[in-house]
Order: sequence, then structure tokens, then C-alpha cells
Amino acid sequence: MNKRILLALLLLLPVRLAGADSQWILQQSTLSYHVSHPLHQMDGVSHAARGKGVCHDGQCDFLIAVPVKSFESGDSNRDLHMLQVTRGAEFPMVIVRTRVPEGASTSAMIRADLEIQFAGQTAHFKQVAFQLVTQGDTTRLSGTIPATLADFKIDPPSLLTIPIKNDIPVRVDMTWQKEK
Repeated sequence: MNKRILLALLLLLPVRLAGADSQWILQQSTLSYHVSHPLHQMDGVSHAARGKGVCHDGQCDFLIAVPVKSFESGDSNRDLHMLQVTRGAEFPMVIVRTRVPEGASTSAMIRADLEIQFAGQTAHFKQVAFQLVTQGDTTRLSGTIPATLADFKIDPPSLLTIPIKNDIPVRVDMTWQKEK
């Protein structure tokens, strides 16, 4: 793991939790990206995301991290090439941060501003729509982040000299548990 990210998490998390009104823990996740090429379509999937939300003064700050190497497409050569193209050895984690109103879990839909660090770049996505289904202290969140290779300054890999499309939408399906 990138030592700077780990150090920042270790230093900031206890301060944030000390005055927290409530917390959320990521229980389960499925993150998948889609790549399109004129000759084929491909999806990579990860179930390895970890996350925490801390609520205070009516706002909740969420931090989600997923190892780049945890995404699998079913083809180990393709997965290795993806790690090379995204500079996964140098930047091994995808980090997502967002802030939402504390009462958002009672809605059927939210729009969230996301800050995503990936491949050594930070991109901001405004008003990304997510569907919410809440049962008791558990909330399931699903939606699609409209990411592109250009957002993260990644040169599109090519097959037979034809590059893949710039669009790499990321489908998100997460289950969060509110801690008491």
C-alpha cells in the first residue's frame, strides 16, 4: 500500500472518529468497470473494497479504498496488462472520498460529489446518482460512475492498433451497516 495514504489514514482517522455522532462500515461490495473495443467487450470486477463513513454535525464523510490488483476480468494476461497501464505497482489503491448529508440514507436516491484517486491522478465527479435501499441499519447503494481514461490521464491500450474507447463506466453495488 502506498505509505503516504496509509500514514494519512492512520493519522486522520482517530481524530475524525473522536467526535463522531455515528459511523458506517462497508459490509459488502461489488465494483465493476467496463471496457469497450470494436472487437470485444470486457468487464473487471472486485469485491475487495473497504470503507468507513463518519457522521458529525449533520454531514457524513465516506472513505472507500480498493486495491487495483483486486479487479479480475477472467483473463490473467489482460489483468496484468491493466495493472501496467494504470500504474498499479506505483499507485496500488483506488481511493474514493465523498460527503453526504447524514439523513441521506432515508432517501431512495442521492446525488454525490466524488473525489477519486486512481493511477496517480485525482478526478472529481459531480452529482453522481446512486439508488438507495435501506432496511433497518443497513443501506444498499448502487449506481454508475461515468469515469473515462482521460479523467486519470491513462493512454488507451490498443488491440490490433485500435485503441479501446475512452469510457470506462464503473458500476457500484455496496452494502453499508450503520454502527450504533
